[in-house]
Amino acid sequence: MPARVQVINETGVKCGDPGWKLCFQWCLYVYEDGTSENGYRFIWRRPNGSLQPARGQARIPSLATLSKLVKTAEREGWGE
Repeated sequence: MPARVQVINETGVKCGDPGWKLCFQWCLYVYEDGTSENGYRFIWRRPNGSLQPARGQARIPSLATLSKLVKTAEREGWGE
């Protein structure tokens, strides 16, 4: 079921091509039937600041990158 995503918190790290940022987000997913649930996602942010929508999933380049994003979220108080 398609969902509208509202970002609650975000942290990111520059990696890959210059200007691109891999973001870890805490979101509210609002579904067409009116229900909603919270969850995490990874998504790429382009050099111009817009999000890179994709039907697939964001490629995580390394476990070190994943760890850095999760630790930053925890340090900021929103990575439960």
